[in-house]
Amino acid sequence: METIRVLIADDHPLMLRSLRGVLEASDRVEVVAEATTGSQILPLVESARPEVVLLDVQLPEVDGFTCLERIRAAFPEVLVIMVSASDHPRTIDEAKKRGASGYVVKTVSPEEFVDAIVAATGGAEFVSIGLSTAGDWDLTERELAVVEAVARGLSNKEIGKELWITEQTVKFHLGNIFRKLEVANRTEAARAVFDRGLGHTGGMPAGIEPTPPATTRR
Repeated sequence: METIRVLIADDHPLMLRSLRGVLEASDRVEVVAEATTGSQILPLVESARPEVVLLDVQLPEVDGFTCLERIRAAFPEVLVIMVSASDHPRTIDEAKKRGASGYVVKTVSPEEFVDAIVAATGGAEFVSIGLSTAGDWDLTERELAVVEAVARGLSNKEIGKELWITEQTVKFHLGNIFRKLEVANRTEAARAVFDRGLGHTGGMPAGIEPTPPATTRR
């Protein structure tokens, strides 16, 4: 299996080191270059020829969005995934508008950076990971997709295949989902989706009944 060539751009040494460690631990990704300033990006893309650039939104000298536009203009075949601590909708919309292939919030599990790269190179239209979406329960966009798949009766392997993520990442999400929804297992999580209206599941899977409404004693 051929590895995916990746350039990492981040001005924080710890983040850069952590990302490199996570990506190099995977047999699907090869880190071919690192950048700590925006001015380094284009020369490195030209010399290292990555397939994907993990690009921090906040970079010194030249900001991430300007780098994104320059990469798209000079190297349209290179995919760019923006990375940021922010999940503000306006920032994400800006990334889409300027041609990014994905957006990852830095609070996600390390494995999800690999998942995002694989999904983007596999043809996913726009990969977004780590975005908050489910109101009071604070589920991220990806956690909501996982719990909806659970409610449809999919196994961890099937969920991973559908969402372009590893089974280990599915398990990571399930742990967070159980904690946030205050449930103990998959059945209770599926019931919570149905009871609380957290998405469009098409009804409860076989064998799982919705929680009956509370009755008032007269």
